[in-house]
Amino acid sequence: DMVRTILTPANTHIELDIPAEYIGKRVEITCLPLDDIDVVGKKKTMADFLGILSRKTGDELQESIRKSRSEWERDI
Repeated sequence: DMVRTILTPANTHIELDIPAEYIGKRVEITCLPLDDIDVVGKKKTMADFLGILSRKTGDELQESIRKSRSEWERDI
């Protein structure tokens, strides 16, 4: 079993109730701000990648893809 609690603390002290079966066992407690984490993430579009590759690198990548695809079409 896992316990997950999301809250907004009012001060620097948080009290956590744990299941009885956790008593005497090692447990991990992690505290991190959710505001700093992009949980869902924005879907990227092709426009987000515009300009990332140089023209030369893009051409080399396209050539590599073309060669790979032509290998699929050959007789084995």
